[in-house]
Order: sequence, then structure tokens, then C-alpha cells
Amino acid sequence: MRNKIKDPFWSHYVDLVRTVVVPYQWEALNDRIEGAEPSRAIRNFRIAAGEEEGEHYGMVFQDSDVAKWIEAASYLLAAQPDLELERIVDRVIETIAKAQQADGYLNTYFTLKEPGARWTNLAECHELYCAGHMIEAGVAYYEATGKRNLLDVVTRLADHIGTVFGTEPGQLPGYDGHQEVELALFKLYQITGEESYLNLSRYFLEQRGSSPHYFVEEWEKRERTVHFGELDMVHRHAYSQSHLPIRAQNTAEGHAVRLVYMCAAVADVAAESGDESLKEACERLWNNTANKRMYITGSIGSSAKEEAFTGDYDLPGDTAYAETCASIGLIFWAKRMFQIKPDSKYADVLERALYNTVISGMSLDGQRFFYVNPLEADPELHKVNPNYAHVRTRRQGWFGCACCPPNIARLLASLDQYVYTADEAASTLYVQLYIGGEAGFALNCTDISVNMNSTYTSNGEAVIRIESVSGEEAGFTMALRKPDWCVSPELWINGEKADVDNTIIECGYMKVQRCWQAGDEIRLRFPMEVLRMRGHDHIRDTFGKVAIQRGPFMYCLEEMDNGAGLYRIQLPASADFEVNSGGVNVLGVPDLTVEARRIVSHENGAMQLYRSDVKRESQAVTLRFVPYFTWANREEGEMSVWVREWDGEGQQQDGEEVIQRG
Repeated sequence: MRNKIKDPFWSHYVDLVRTVVVPYQWEALNDRIEGAEPSRAIRNFRIAAGEEEGEHYGMVFQDSDVAKWIEAASYLLAAQPDLELERIVDRVIETIAKAQQADGYLNTYFTLKEPGARWTNLAECHELYCAGHMIEAGVAYYEATGKRNLLDVVTRLADHIGTVFGTEPGQLPGYDGHQEVELALFKLYQITGEESYLNLSRYFLEQRGSSPHYFVEEWEKRERTVHFGELDMVHRHAYSQSHLPIRAQNTAEGHAVRLVYMCAAVADVAAESGDESLKEACERLWNNTANKRMYITGSIGSSAKEEAFTGDYDLPGDTAYAETCASIGLIFWAKRMFQIKPDSKYADVLERALYNTVISGMSLDGQRFFYVNPLEADPELHKVNPNYAHVRTRRQGWFGCACCPPNIARLLASLDQYVYTADEAASTLYVQLYIGGEAGFALNCTDISVNMNSTYTSNGEAVIRIESVSGEEAGFTMALRKPDWCVSPELWINGEKADVDNTIIECGYMKVQRCWQAGDEIRLRFPMEVLRMRGHDHIRDTFGKVAIQRGPFMYCLEEMDNGAGLYRIQLPASADFEVNSGGVNVLGVPDLTVEARRIVSHENGAMQLYRSDVKRESQAVTLRFVPYFTWANREEGEMSVWVREWDGEGQQQDGEEVIQRG
């Protein structure tokens, strides 16, 4: 099934990826962005291919940036031919093929820098991670163009890996320190039908957490040397989710990106094999992640140290790591969880991460990026407090560790794959995201095409029209996701309003079963109320505060609209929001305004650091909330998603004494 996006909101991003992001990142990979940290990833391949002379530069996983760029370019080519882009990709693939070793091995770091140390440091050195990204690129390019030039390279690479790893005599009983190859091998299995790739993916997943621990054994064999001295990847097994076998894991632990990549692969293998124990493990880990360890913006990984999960309900907003890649991986996982069980809770999380953290990770012009996505920021404090060293209040042009920019590009370029899910066995078309465009699919041996016109991001409406069926009619079920933020959806079938209360709603989907004909039309309206979202009582950092949501978008306060000292603001519990009154951004998502209070002090002379007789007063202010994904695109300043809520008790009128409670 292929969907061509044509949407007033998302077409901007797809076009941006095509016209700005992918070309910009090509320049970055070739070190032609003035002022940006050099990548030299393309040059590494040229040196390994014998086309240039020099030494390897950059991270041990630098190859993966090129692979992700090729994957993003491939999705663009699948949607729309571009002879120049295809020519560039072919030229890069030619260089990559030359860099591949005779036995199929492919990795510029070890080829150039440590040629005798292949496969000796799986815990730290990302060989399988880089291989996985290149395999994904090879599959994507083949699907887009029909060319086998990169697919042949990566099948040789996968075959080589299959000879190196396993439980047979002479093989290494190891697995990757950063999960990724498992996802890629499954995709390679799907495109080639070769079961050895499926079996290898499953091997890597099931070998994880076995005893004695492989990372310790290989560390001893290489005389206890390490690559990353600041992180103990050898002994911190939870960091790489290798502390327990997957079936015994109950909580989301360790490096967030590793966890979600692993779980996406587990979901793939579980859905394909029907393995109930793997399905149960996936569901346990999902519930812990989504219900106890996820920010309201759909980001995960609260600790800057190890870019990791911490504990249940530990979700500080100001020191949040919340890596862009982690939310992208969460989207990969959510999509695959649906294959195990059709439930809208997965698509709800997917939507939350996509509309907030992922697109916040890139500037509106597509040329600057966030690696970290905090929910509260103060640039002046960040300058002096090392606890905030990882947080930026300005997006960067590039990174020495540049995993996030190409990850954003490949997700947005493949966004069409996330709108619908066709379940042929159940004869059901699930609508996951209300993103406008054209799509074609097959159900019950019938070819069907649909068109969606969507204004979902501005007013919560979408119209789905059956454009054609290969016959007079087709009997199937349309399963329409009811977003978790919508209380009372409205539904019309061919102009006749449906009784939603009597419509079958199953696992969060409104199901309409009938014989569909060309010209049939579904109209949906999801009223966009302004919601005051509150955190679980166990989340210390959000207790007594609210976050503002309208539709799929979270909102935030910025200093340039509301002044410095956002912590002084109190939002009255009874205050009503006005939509559009503060303006509408370039993508048509309205700002919100509301009347609130700012607590101020009027002291003569220097105020003591601590005192018992503090007197403060409250002033009426008009607050402007902007969509979170747009923050830091204007002047630098404070930002906050959560704001204190005031119930009006214990305080007097404006200009009089304010009693501080707590």
C-alpha cells in the first residue's frame, strides 16, 4: 500500500524534507555547512573505497548517518521521481560498494582505524548498529527504485554477519550493544523471503541477557580495553537492555533509543512468529513506558546520563533528555505493536510523539535541530548550571553525534506509511492518522483507492472518500481512530449523521462495516476543546501544575510573549482560553490566550535571600500559549510546558497581599 500525502500541515514537512532537509544534510555529510561541526562521513567511505587518502574521522558509528540519509532519499524517490537525487544516491552506493571488504564486511571505522579489531567490542562499538542502518537503506532503495545495487551490498553484509554470529562451533555467541540490526534483518527477510535473516534477527533478540554475559567475556578477551571511558557499557547491562532475557524484562530500562529499537524488532518477530511470550513481553514493556515513563510530549528518556530511563514517574521537565531519536523509535515501536493487537492506544502515543517532540526536533525552516527536547528551559540558568549542559535553547546546525537530523528526515519522508493499516485477514482498513492524501490498498482481492481531505490540525475535521473499487462494490470495515483527546467525535456517512453512541467502538476505533462503492464519503469531526492536562499524582515535577493541549498539540509559554520569570505565573482554574486570539503560525495551528496572574514582589532595597514576612501581590496578565513544536524559532528565552494552577483560595484581589502556600 502506498499513500501520497497532500495535507495543509504535513505537506509542508514532506516538501521541506525534499527541498531543504535532504539537500542540507547532504551538504553537512560532505562538510560544506559553514559554522557546523564537520561530519566527514562521506569522506570516510571514500577513503575506505580507495578514492581518497586520509584517516577515519568522527564517531565509531559515523557510517550510520550516511545510511539514514540514503534511506530518507529513498522514501522521497518512492513518492516522486528525482533523477538528480537518484544519481547522487547511486554515486554514493558505488563508493559504499567499493568500501565493502571481500568477505562482505562493511564498516569504515574498523576498516580504516582498527582493521584487526573487528567484532571484538560489540558492547560499545556499533558495528551491528551501522550494519543495520545500511541494511534498512538497501531495502528502502530497492523498494523505491527496483535497483539491487545497495541491496546486493547489504545482503552480502547480512550473510557475513550470519557466518560470524550464532551458537555453532567457531561462531561468536554475541549480540549488538546498540540494537538496530534486528529491525533491519526483519525488513531484509520481508523483501527477500530468506528465512535465515528472520532467524538471525530472532537469534540476536533471544541471545540478549544470557549468562555468562557476553560483553564481560569479550572485554576480558581484549584485555579489558574500552572505547568510551565515561560509560561502563561492559558492566552496566541495563543500559543496553542485556541485564535479563527479553521475556523476563518488565520495565523500560537503560538507553531509551536502544530500548525502543529493540522492542520494535521484538514486535516484528512476535507478530510474524505468533510467539505469545514475546508478545506479552512487548505489551509489558509498552505499558510501563507509555503509562509511567513517558513525557506528555511523547518523549522518553529522562536522564542525560546514559540518555536513559530512570524510574517510574521520574519525569523532570527542565533536565529532561528526551532525545528526538527516542521519540522516533517510539513511533517505530507503536506502529509494530498494532500488528500484534489493533488498539488505538498505540496510534495515540504515535500521534503524541509525532506532533510534538519529533517536529520540535527540527526548526521550521528545516536547517537546525534539537537533539534534546526539554519541557522547561531558561537560557540564563543553562549558562551557569552544568546540570543543564545537555539542554539547548537554540537548535544547532549539525552535531558531532548526528543521529537525530537524518532520523527526522527518514521518518518524515516515510510518513505516508503511518496513515493507514490494511488488515486483509479481518477485511478492515484502519485509519491511524488523519493526514490528507491519496492511498491505494487491497482487501478481499479487491483493489480500493481512497482520498482524504484533512484540516485535522486546525479544526479537527477530515473527509475520506472512496475513489474507486475494482468492481461494483467492496465489503469491508472502515475502522476510524477516535483520538484520546476527543470526547465526542461526530461522524457522517454519505451526508447522513451517524449515531456515534451506537456505532461499534472497539479498542478505540469507530467501526463502520458495509459494502463500499466509488463515491462513498465519510466525514469526521473531532471537536478541539482546550484541555488542561494533569500529571499522575506520583510525578513530583508536575504536581499542582497543568499542561495545555488542543487536539494533538501540546502548548507552551515563551518568554518573548509572556515576560521573564515564567515560574511566577499562575493559571486560574476557571479561566477560559481564546483560540486564534494570539495569532496563527505559518502552518495554521492557532495560538491560545488566557487571562491569568503573575506573582510579583515590590521590595525596597535588596531583598533578603530568606525571610518569614514576604509580601507579594498578583497582577493580571494575558498569557499567550504557542504550540510546543514551534518553540525556539523566534527570540531566545525561557520556555515552559507546565504552569502552576491556581484555584483562587487563600488569595485576595489584585494589588493586595498574596498568601504564599507551600
